[in-house]
Amino acid sequence: MADSNAEEADGNAGGSDKYIVPALERGLRLLSEFDRETRTISAPEFARRLALPRSTVFRLLNTLESLGFVERSGNDYRLGVAVLRLGFEYISSLELTELGQPVLQRLCDEIRYPVNLVVRDGRSIVYVAKVTPPTPFSSAVRVGTRLPAHATVLGRILLEDLSLPELRALYPEEHLEVYSHSTPKTVLELFNMVEVDRQRGYVLGEGFYESSISTIAAPVRGEDGHIVAALGATIPSGHVDPDRMDHLVQRVRAAADELSGLLNYQPRSAKVVALSSAR
Repeated sequence: MADSNAEEADGNAGGSDKYIVPALERGLRLLSEFDRETRTISAPEFARRLALPRSTVFRLLNTLESLGFVERSGNDYRLGVAVLRLGFEYISSLELTELGQPVLQRLCDEIRYPVNLVVRDGRSIVYVAKVTPPTPFSSAVRVGTRLPAHATVLGRILLEDLSLPELRALYPEEHLEVYSHSTPKTVLELFNMVEVDRQRGYVLGEGFYESSISTIAAPVRGEDGHIVAALGATIPSGHVDPDRMDHLVQRVRAAADELSGLLNYQPRSAKVVALSSAR
């Protein structure tokens, strides 16, 4: 019994190589080779990339194909529907999306523009929820879309919690990749931009990532006060009466605050009032 408890404790600690399953590790590394630019890969290419014997790669591919995680396309392989199903199951299992979907729906019904909820994964943002009104205008992004955090309005919201040293660690390169004339070109420029965003409490970017699209975004905070998501509305540039823009900003911020409240976030002032009342 003692040995079993010790083994469980070691396993929970993580980081011990003796608990890693080599075949599983190789299979997951193989799946990780696919991305937006690399849709198909041949078995010899997998062997080269992973530095594995071709016989090993063949067995891995055969196993993953039998489970639906990869599909054969001629002499190449591509991701199978099982990966997509797993991804959507993960996204739908998030408390954030379960609580956020009704909030997004109400906001979309009110403002009549597409609204989105995104989270950050390293240097990328990932769309985890989206609601679109029945209008001709429709954003090209969908649930699961990944975009560069530093070059998007929603991404700027998600970088607000990071200090300058943390941003430098995330972006060690001297010059950031530029996607439009508005993209910050250095980490310092990005940090200064994000600092202003933080003080303002929201971001309104016209043509920041795409010239024909404007985005209003606000932070969603968790119980500990840290930003866990960004909630935004997508608007065709030039389609909004300037007099209505303030109203749209207010509605987006209110929706983000509502979702933050559902995640048990209390603004500092509210906490002070609660403590005073308790006394």
